[in-house]
Amino acid sequence: MGSPKEPVTVVVAQRVKPARTSDYETWISNITQVASTYPGYLGTHIIRPQAGVRPEYVIVFRFDSYENLKIWMTSCDRQYWLTQASSMVLSAPQIQQLDGVEAWFSLPGQAVKPPPRHKMALLTWGAVYGLINLLNRFITPFLQAFPVWIASLIICGLMVGLLTYLVMPQVARLFAPWLYPGP
Repeated sequence: MGSPKEPVTVVVAQRVKPARTSDYETWISNITQVASTYPGYLGTHIIRPQAGVRPEYVIVFRFDSYENLKIWMTSCDRQYWLTQASSMVLSAPQIQQLDGVEAWFSLPGQAVKPPPRHKMALLTWGAVYGLINLLNRFITPFLQAFPVWIASLIICGLMVGLLTYLVMPQVARLFAPWLYPGP
């Protein structure tokens, strides 16, 4: 793992018994609600199975640090909910823990194998270009009273935060078919 203070993503992939999908959907809602009460919880994203593409559910949990993730991963609450799911699933979950930029381009449910670097670079470049133009237009005017180095520091901080938590997860989801072409 990288720095203990950088955001961490856990990707859990699991195949569900076809007759139990409704129960599993309720289970997802419940475990997500419980996870959200833990310190450092940043959100959950659910990727549902798609015929011919992905047979498993993928649940992506994000926490603000490894320490807070560890609290959740070792909690009695999590263990309880995993036990509740055992009768609904076909196999043990596949769990990946990712941190930093690798989490932007990870493909849930498979070994961490990012797409080709040129695709990651192109999408990152486009996202940075769009975001820097928006920040320069709407934020920079409010920073003119600050020295240039402080204004740059603020813009860079906003850029990294927005890229990590908002922009790149959406870009990766939007461009997933291009990043991860099917067989």
